[in-house]
Amino acid sequence: MSIRFAGKEDCAAIAEIYNHAVLHTAAIWNDQTVDVDNRIAWFDARQLSGYPVLVSEENGVVTGYASFGDWRNFDGFRHTVEHSVYVHPDHQGKGLGRALLSRLIEEARACGKHVMVAGIESQNQASLHLHETLGSALPPKCRRLAPNSAAGWI
Repeated sequence: MSIRFAGKEDCAAIAEIYNHAVLHTAAIWNDQTVDVDNRIAWFDARQLSGYPVLVSEENGVVTGYASFGDWRNFDGFRHTVEHSVYVHPDHQGKGLGRALLSRLIEEARACGKHVMVAGIESQNQASLHLHETLGSALPPKCRRLAPNSAAGWI
């Protein structure tokens, strides 16, 4: 397994991983799947901002991706980013999420970022565990934000 900077040629695989998360998990609070053009536009926006998109790869196959973007558009948050890490379902449980997030933290430091924020659905125990093992503080809880949340809406 290797981790490298993504290119536009990886956007189809990134879209596939993203769409699986939309359709089968509560990890992405979005109801709509995306096409390759959407992920290319997303990739281009990250590149214009100077933010990395990383992919994990095994035998030439993209197995996961990670990136970060601005968290809030206020001067006081210029050193804070929100990150995302997604692993293809066939490759989960192999340490790829940890490897991607560890490398992403290095890239954030290289960009002068000091705080990384993650919006994690409370039932996503794997992601909570991943972040705890890398030294993240337990996140504050925002209850009932998403319609597909296990907490439900009122």
